[in-house]
Amino acid sequence: MENKRLERNPMNKVIGGVCSGLAEFFGLDIALVRIAFVIAFLFASFGFWLYIILWIVLPERSQQPTTNSQ
Repeated sequence: MENKRLERNPMNKVIGGVCSGLAEFFGLDIALVRIAFVIAFLFASFGFWLYIILWIVLPERSQQPTTNSQ
């Protein structure tokens, strides 16, 4: 079973990699997640603050592939 982690994706980012990390974690299209953040931003800047908080809280995925040693 694959262990999923919610992380920012630095390889497919526009600003901080938050949307691409969320899209990958939930199995969604990145464009849909980005559109959702833009719509949330238009409503009392909720999307902006949510993005900033997630950018700070979510760890960035390491650039190196991980290996499972058992």
